[in-house]
Amino acid sequence: MSRRIRVVIGKPGLDGHDRGAKVVSRALRDAGMEVIYTGIRQTPSEIVNTAIQEDADIIGLSILSGAHMKLCEKLLKLLKEKDINIPVFLGGIIPEDDIPVLKEIGIKEVFTPGTSLELINNKVKEIVLGE
Repeated sequence: MSRRIRVVIGKPGLDGHDRGAKVVSRALRDAGMEVIYTGIRQTPSEIVNTAIQEDADIIGLSILSGAHMKLCEKLLKLLKEKDINIPVFLGGIIPEDDIPVLKEIGIKEVFTPGTSLELINNKVKEIVLGE
């Protein structure tokens, strides 16, 4: 692939802890991707609009608040309503029991604390490039 993968990293909800989002953003950038970080306390609509405006290849969400199910459902619904096919991955404090449900509704991958940055980089490339 000759062009850089464009990633929008969003932090939906009221949670203000964004160190993980910043670490992942930096790792993806260091791996050669173009990363647009939306900042904290974004709505799903704001993140979707940013992804559309930035012509993103993939959206990454960071959620620690426990509201991951509702926020992910809303964001995926907005993408569907706009007929936009941008894959979404999620990172944060996510209970193991919720991961299969999140994947079933359309989240491509879920990363929990302790996931290596190399694995995240490789999975993002795999999702976008189909490698």
